[in-house]
Amino acid sequence: MRTRTTIAIGALLLAALTACSSGSDDKPDEPNATATATKTVDQAAARQACIDAWAEALQDAEVSSEDEPAACDGLPEGDKLDRYMEGLAQRNEANRDEVQDCLDDPTCTSMPIP
Repeated sequence: MRTRTTIAIGALLLAALTACSSGSDDKPDEPNATATATKTVDQAAARQACIDAWAEALQDAEVSSEDEPAACDGLPEGDKLDRYMEGLAQRNEANRDEVQDCLDDPTCTSMPIP
């Protein structure tokens, strides 16, 4: 998940650097490519922060998909269920990793495994 975000940020920065080095032939009324790239990066970072907040909220307590964390304020409503499901998947992966770590450690007693 973070790998995709890192790749997207790198691609946007590369596009922004390429657009800035075009020379003096630029027309003054052309839109600024870096402003669009920054907005996209900010939206992606805000979305990832929302997913991380969902994962943390789901780890701590029983939460319904209607109780969206404050980190999700300002994000599109149409994407709400996707963010919840990605947070749930992230929480499940963390739990699986914790169980696997306990299974790999013969002295672990934190998981009640028969």
